[in-house]
Amino acid sequence: MAGDAGHAHGWTTLAGLRAQSLKAWNRGGLLRELLEPSGVYPRRRPLKRPTAAELLSDYGAVRAWAAELSAAAGAYGLETVEVGRRTVGSNRIPAAAVFPTVEDEIGFVGKGREAAQFGRLAADLGGLEPLLLGWAARRPLKLLELGADALTAARVALWLRDNPEPGIYVRQLSLPGVHTKFIEQHRQVIDQLQAAVGPVSAIQDADVDDVSVEDPPAGFAATDAALEEGAGRTPAARFARRHGFMHPPELVRFRLLDPDLDLFGGARDITVTAEAFSSLRLPVETVIATENQVNFLALPEQPGCLALYGGGYGFTSLRHTAWLRGCRVLYWGDIDTHGFRILDQLRAVHPHVESVLMDAETLLAHRDRWGSEPTPSKAQLTKLTAGEKEVYEALCNDSYGKKLRLEQEQVTWDWALKRLR
Repeated sequence: MAGDAGHAHGWTTLAGLRAQSLKAWNRGGLLRELLEPSGVYPRRRPLKRPTAAELLSDYGAVRAWAAELSAAAGAYGLETVEVGRRTVGSNRIPAAAVFPTVEDEIGFVGKGREAAQFGRLAADLGGLEPLLLGWAARRPLKLLELGADALTAARVALWLRDNPEPGIYVRQLSLPGVHTKFIEQHRQVIDQLQAAVGPVSAIQDADVDDVSVEDPPAGFAATDAALEEGAGRTPAARFARRHGFMHPPELVRFRLLDPDLDLFGGARDITVTAEAFSSLRLPVETVIATENQVNFLALPEQPGCLALYGGGYGFTSLRHTAWLRGCRVLYWGDIDTHGFRILDQLRAVHPHVESVLMDAETLLAHRDRWGSEPTPSKAQLTKLTAGEKEVYEALCNDSYGKKLRLEQEQVTWDWALKRLR
């Protein structure tokens, strides 16, 4: 086949030309041209073409290659050059494909219907607020993906611009088609749209690519400063805080491990608001903070001791708990990169926090229980001890194994109890 012959020689085939245009579409460039013409059209796309020597040695393949490109011309025109004058005689072969307009190139890749839909959506956005067209130009494929939801998200963004610090719950937002789940599903886009129509400081992440930073993978902090800044522990809490909505208070769950303490009518497993927890004055000397609920529930009775359940990056509640500074605080997390990030963040608030069961000895003693960490961190951590830093860097560098982790629930209970006591 002509295309196969061209591909075998490295020449730009019709399929290869279409792949170039499709790449421009997938990057949003063709749609962007519809809104913000750059002057690049007529657009010339050079073709990798046969040499005079190839024309001489494989004239039939060259002729078939040129015929394929010529037969498909229409959306594009062909520039030709003369080759082979001194060998097989003068021949003109394609040198470049020229698309007169962006609409021609869009049609060439079969995206005319999508482009028309994009034009309608962009016009509707501009009708709501001309400044929104800047967002559409930066993220044209996102606009196509969202469809009518983009217009609803834009109405939320405009409402936020006109109603700063609303002081209500997101649930109380009365806009057509807007409900709590819609906000949850479109937080990042709403942030981006609000930044397009409001102050630049409205959302620092507004100009990032369409990869979400607002909703990181489970157990992953949105920023390294989550504890230091007192950020909410969930994306919903951060969104509410950012835009002045009310949000249900952060809760802290703890267990009294001292059997002689009778402070809450005999209750041992207690949940209070973070504000209430920070104001407590509990007669305990040691606090064991753990991310794993089963470990939290299984910790045995111990005089003067309290267990604190964190749940991943869920220790923001400790920021204002000044009374912890008078306690010995042990942190037991996963032996993986995020476990050490949580430890590092905890120490930003309470520098005296000690790690437990997060050492090389524990890791190496449980080789048969190693697992894989889906999204390892590469953050620079500055608050680890020398031993902790050594293990963290070994995990980052895959020294023990690729993306290796030892989850805290995989540590044998006898091994854990000896060290916790």
